[in-house]
Order: sequence, then structure tokens, then C-alpha cells
Amino acid sequence: MIKRRKTRQIKIGDVPIGGDAPITVQSMTNTDTREVEETVAQIKCLEAAGCELIRVAVVDMEAVAAIRLIRDQISIPLIADIHFDHRLAVASMEHGAQAIRINPGNIGGPKKLARVVDAAKVHAVPIRVGVNSGSLEKDILKKYGHPTPAALAESGLRNMQLLEKQGFQEIKISIKSSDPLVTVEAYRLLAGKCEYPFHLGVTEAGGLIAGTVKSSVALGILLYEGIGDTFRISLTRDPVEEVRVGYEILRALDIRHRGPELISCPTCGRCQVNLFNLADEVEHHIQTIETPLKIAVMGCVVNGPGEAKEADIGVAGGKGVGIIFKKGKLYKKVDENKLLKVFLKELDTMVEKKK
Repeated sequence: MIKRRKTRQIKIGDVPIGGDAPITVQSMTNTDTREVEETVAQIKCLEAAGCELIRVAVVDMEAVAAIRLIRDQISIPLIADIHFDHRLAVASMEHGAQAIRINPGNIGGPKKLARVVDAAKVHAVPIRVGVNSGSLEKDILKKYGHPTPAALAESGLRNMQLLEKQGFQEIKISIKSSDPLVTVEAYRLLAGKCEYPFHLGVTEAGGLIAGTVKSSVALGILLYEGIGDTFRISLTRDPVEEVRVGYEILRALDIRHRGPELISCPTCGRCQVNLFNLADEVEHHIQTIETPLKIAVMGCVVNGPGEAKEADIGVAGGKGVGIIFKKGKLYKKVDENKLLKVFLKELDTMVEKKK
């Protein structure tokens, strides 16, 4: 059984982070924040996929002005991501950002940081201390030679202390590397030195395959050790994929279960149906379903129901005909050209009944 690291709890909007709160899945838009309609449309897709917190890049005052317009049209808390310019951080909170992400060490010095902290206190906005391997302070980089786990942990502590000196403790911390093992060790080092909640992630993880593997390795290890309170899977991909991968990691660790679990066979020489297409269509169909079901897509009628007998509902292809089965027992035979349509209809009926 996983034993969570004890942390303070903060709130972003109405979503608690840390303490005994559920580990949350978040993402970041890749639209131009100033394009309000496009950004809102993407966030709504993310909401449907289960995203619980959303971050937007704030690059100038026009992006700041968009924050309120965006927030008024979405259902999940909005986080403003700011680099260097303390004025953007202050203005973002004034325009409705429910949390901000900054690196306190590069926001412009103590006086400018104090203005950011004062605004955070007034608006009851938490601050995420965001450190990564590309933003380490020059003296820390010189001390360690390159972005080691110890260097990341030291930077995280230093920046956390900058906020504490301003009398501020509504903090969460991230110390990300593009190297999964460096990421793991850095968070381990920091875990014993503070009680703030952690935002996990592997920065610049890559595309769908590389990014999923790197993130799954790092976050799987940390979450299994009880480290981590919220996270983003960083992929060079549609951010909806980030959310899907995030929930699959939580499901694999038996931490949280959202929506259906899809199991499917890798195919072999017995397969006489286009299983790749069938599995893709089913996977796409279930993306916004929240009901916890186990769904199987199998390649042959010989082994399918037996190998996937724990599935609530499944489909198995054959030559010219396929079958739909429930809990390993044959439910219906269907012509191959009608198989997908009939199966999805049966699946939707089951979802409605379970609701």
C-alpha cells in the first residue's frame, strides 16, 4: 500500500492540493492565450478528458487581459505561467488567475518579488515555485558543474525560502529535469527538507512514445514512493493526450480510477480483422466516459473471451463475423461490417445502466 508523504495543503480555486487530497492531473494549453476562443475550446476538450487544473502562458499584457475572459468560460481553475516579469504576475492575479507559476529567483529581485507576494496574499493565490534544469542559478550551476539532482533540490529550497522570507507559505514546488532518473532523485532529496506539496513532471519529455515512457518511469517511481500531489505529463502532442496518459499512470498504480480501462491484444497470426482500427475507434469513443468499466478489444474469437474474461464487455474479431462478450461469456454474434457500430451501442447502453 502506498503511503503518501505528509504535506501542507493548499487550494487552487476549489481544488485542494497536498495533504490527503487526491493526486490531481493537470495540463497546459498550447494555444496563444490571447486567442480566447481557441484557448477556451482547447480547455473544454481537456475538461472532458478529466483535466483538473489548467495552465496558460502569459507573455504580455494582452495575454493578461485574456485571463478573465477565459476563466469565465471554463469550469476548472486557471493557472498563469510567468517568466521574468513581475508585472505580468501581479496583473494576472488581478485579472483572475487562481494560481501562478514563477521562478522566484529570476523575477527581478527582492522588491519585485515582494510585490508579487503581496498580490498573492491579497487575492489568496498560491504560488508554484517552478525550477527546471534549464533555469538553475549561475552559482548553483558552477557549484555542481551541471544540473544534478542536488543542484535542482538546492535551487528549489532557495526559491522556496525567498517566498518564506516574505511571510508566504501557500506554495507548491516543482524541480523538473528532462532526465527521468535525475528527476526522481531530485524530488527524493527535496522531499525530506520541506512539507510543501509537489508538482511532478519530466520537462521536455518528448513526443507521445518517448514522453510517455520517460514520464511513466519517473512519476511511477515517485508516486509509488508516496511523493507527489499533482502532475503534468509533458508531451509534444495534443494536451488531451497528456491527461489520458496521466490517468493511466494513476490507474496502473491503483491510486485513482477514472473512466473505462481498455485492454486489447497485440495481435498475432490468428487475427483476421483490422484490430488496430477497431481498438483506435473504441479508444476514441471512450475518452469522455467517466464510468469505471473494463473493456476488451481482442483479435480472435478463439481466445478473446477467455483471455479477457474479467472484462465487463468486449469484442473479438473473426473472418466475416465477430462476437460481443460480457464477463467471458458470448453475448452476441455480429457481421464484421456491423461489429463496431453494434459494439459501441451495447457499450453506451451499459454505461447508461451503470449511471
